[in-house]
Amino acid sequence: MTTVALFARLKLRLLAGNLRGDLQRKLGFVFTLIAATGLAVLGFFLMSLLRLAPHDTASDLVIIAFGIFLIGWMTVPLLAFGLDDTLDPAKLSLLPLRTRELAIGMFTASVTGVWPVAMLVVTAGALVGLATGVGGVLLGVPAVLLQFALCVVTSRLITTSLSSALRTRRGRDVLAVAALLVVVLAQLPNLVMNGGLGDPAAMIDRLAGVLRWTPPGMAAHAMADGGLVGLAELALVAVVVVVLGWLWIKSLSRALVTPDVSTQAASVRKESGLVDRFLPDGPLAAVVTKELKYIRREPRFRVGWFSSVVVTAVLAFSLTRNADAGEGLPIVLTSVGALMIALQSGNAFGIDGRSLWMNAVAFGSERGLATDLAGRHLANALIAVPLLAMIAVATGLFTGHPGTILPAVLAGWGALGVGLGVGSVTSVVVPYTVPERMNAFSSAAPGQGGQAFVSAMGATLGIALLSLPFVVPLVLGWLWVCAPAPFYGLLAEMLGRRLAAKIGHARLPDLVGAVSKGS
Repeated sequence: MTTVALFARLKLRLLAGNLRGDLQRKLGFVFTLIAATGLAVLGFFLMSLLRLAPHDTASDLVIIAFGIFLIGWMTVPLLAFGLDDTLDPAKLSLLPLRTRELAIGMFTASVTGVWPVAMLVVTAGALVGLATGVGGVLLGVPAVLLQFALCVVTSRLITTSLSSALRTRRGRDVLAVAALLVVVLAQLPNLVMNGGLGDPAAMIDRLAGVLRWTPPGMAAHAMADGGLVGLAELALVAVVVVVLGWLWIKSLSRALVTPDVSTQAASVRKESGLVDRFLPDGPLAAVVTKELKYIRREPRFRVGWFSSVVVTAVLAFSLTRNADAGEGLPIVLTSVGALMIALQSGNAFGIDGRSLWMNAVAFGSERGLATDLAGRHLANALIAVPLLAMIAVATGLFTGHPGTILPAVLAGWGALGVGLGVGSVTSVVVPYTVPERMNAFSSAAPGQGGQAFVSAMGATLGIALLSLPFVVPLVLGWLWVCAPAPFYGLLAEMLGRRLAAKIGHARLPDLVGAVSKGS
């Protein structure tokens, strides 16, 4: 059996294994299949519609699209590192294969699956929308294949070169920050266009003019040219693919013999935190200290906090650019930031995983569980309270409404308390594990995606309902309701925490079992 056939069968066997799991895994696989098929059909249709546009405009759009495809292939596999074992060469290093054979097998695994096929179908849509004449079709077919090969080889080169670093905590932290920066940069074109900073047609023309000389741009232009120039461009793209493939093989050879830095021993130091100076020794101080260390060092916590800050910053940048922004905008943005932070507590025990059993043994009563939740909330508040104050000050000054800074701060603190109270209840009613993987973006263990969705939706609806007593008056312009907001939020947090302790203590075995799956 050839290497290509072997790895193709192995990848298909892994995909088919999803159909042998529980109902949730089967539903997840079906949803993925439907989503990939929908993407392929919609993408092919949109690319085909470019034939109705002027030839120059269609060529510019395909050049930009091919560049975006390459960027996507460069970044998305990094986010999936640790979830897809075929991306990590260390998982395949014990196979009795030479480096070149292993590279061929990994390339085969990369192009086998519903998403790679969907992207190939979308890329092939450019052949219908852009190629003209016999020359365009003859050059369009190899152009599509070279573009697809360029994306796959570039993706493999990056993941293989960074595989050793991505297995370390520092590497995962850098990846998390970089991924969020990519999300922010992806919003820049929309923000620039909405801000009226340029003509969209002129921006597309300038961007295509720059990308025209990149390998994806040359592949798209060759499809549109259909002549000798296009043939020369395809030859150059083929050379680039071969060079990148050679670099990938060299990187793969080095990665297979390089020690894994993630297994090297780390130094341990004893610290004395500020919590010890302000809280007496006991369960509350221990939980606060543990949570603060998790927030500082655990990539899964960092991703959640960074995501909250980034989403709030993007919304603030987008909305504050509007000249007629109302005086209630700082209140809205600060409250949104508080809710984003509070939603991170909607599954308070998920990251603990199997180690939660030690806490469960210490929970001798409902009061013990309530103390644990109080410590988690206090640790979040120590960071969120000053952060929300900074958001309120920044948005109040940028929008030209400094008088709403104090109401925004009060409203944000109140929203934070409401979110923490609702999150306590969802943490014990719909618990799920957040497995410790090399990828900090994994939100739930296999088969628990449904629980994660229900928990997020339940927390969102609960927060929305409990916020109505303040949302309705604010819509009517009654800013004075922000004054009692922190006290209302504190009351919601206390009641939610006590209710969660009552429910959670009665079903501790189920709670521990739910957060222990896949961890």
